[in-house]
Amino acid sequence: MSGRMVRSKTAERVAELLGSREGRSHLSEHGWIQGMPVIIGQINEPVDDVMGLVSVHNCPVLVAILDNQGERLRFIHVSPPNDALEIVEETPAHHPICSLFELAEEHGMLEFRVRYWAHTAVANALPDFTPKEQVQMTMLRR
Repeated sequence: MSGRMVRSKTAERVAELLGSREGRSHLSEHGWIQGMPVIIGQINEPVDDVMGLVSVHNCPVLVAILDNQGERLRFIHVSPPNDALEIVEETPAHHPICSLFELAEEHGMLEFRVRYWAHTAVANALPDFTPKEQVQMTMLRR
């Protein structure tokens, strides 16, 4: 299959969201700007592996995953490590990225550090995106 790219379902959903004006608007309300990198992770991928990709960019990024059922597209906004933040304990390397998402969603904002970062970074959970037409359809059914 030369000339064809294999894309994950997560990458397809992210592209779909970024391809819509409403999706871009939602993301921009929560820190995304045009040109900001979006890192695609797999739900059970180790935190260190995903943050290795974040490190390459040296700027704020969005990290996206799909839940186990492949329906809920989840995002966290991750800052680069910052020497102005208090250094926190390392996130265990074997922890899956979904655990970082769960903690960020639970706390709203999460300070964390991975083993090869000297400084702490911040992860903010973004609220789920629900298209307005889906909200309107739900309201009409009531």
